[in-house]
Amino acid sequence: MRLTRVHVDLPLVEGQELDLPEGPAAHLGRVLRLGVGDACVLFNGDGHDYHACVVAAGKRDLRVAIGAARPVANESPLSITLLQGIARGEKMDLILQKATELGITAVHPLHSQRSEVKLDEARGAKRLAHWQSVVTSACEQSGRAVVPRVSPPDPLQAAIRSLPDGGLRLILDPEATATCATLAWSPGVPVVLAVGPEGGWSPLDREQLLSGGFSGVRLGPRILRTETAGLAAIAALQSRFGDLA
Repeated sequence: MRLTRVHVDLPLVEGQELDLPEGPAAHLGRVLRLGVGDACVLFNGDGHDYHACVVAAGKRDLRVAIGAARPVANESPLSITLLQGIARGEKMDLILQKATELGITAVHPLHSQRSEVKLDEARGAKRLAHWQSVVTSACEQSGRAVVPRVSPPDPLQAAIRSLPDGGLRLILDPEATATCATLAWSPGVPVVLAVGPEGGWSPLDREQLLSGGFSGVRLGPRILRTETAGLAAIAALQSRFGDLA
């Protein structure tokens, strides 16, 4: 039987007992109704799963004994950072959830000239916390033990400047001649994939991306929505260079 798997943002040490934070404690205790003697799996993003057993359960508290750590070797050899134009509501959640399942390394949400979603500092911080929780939940479901980082939303130019030097930088472009099948990639080289918002890239956006070392890649003859385009490209790249069979 598959055990319930929960992320805990704390150090996990074999042989120790731990009072779980409010969120995981409520999920395991009140939602799933785990009691003393029940088993679960914890992870904190360090690349391991930790088997655990409930040793005390109260109305709001849950204490577990941490057992053996098991390395989880399901990270893709292809590191993909997704520069994603912010999409509205559930579309952005869908992008983050499925991109995490497909094995991305990081996400950098961004504002561009045609972005339809505008976030001030307070709303941006709130959305960032929500987006990170979406990614973490996707790791719980998909079995990943390394949690992709979601960066604070930035203007496009700032997001480009924040990138480390080197790597393969791609922008989806239906007019490009290169395809995922014709791309050249060397093992260990990170990929940055830029996907526009619902309004698409403006000429200024494209100029900034091209000046930042991005080159166009075409997925096919049809124009895809923002919530489809990035996921399709990630799947194609993982199939060619990563670990999707």
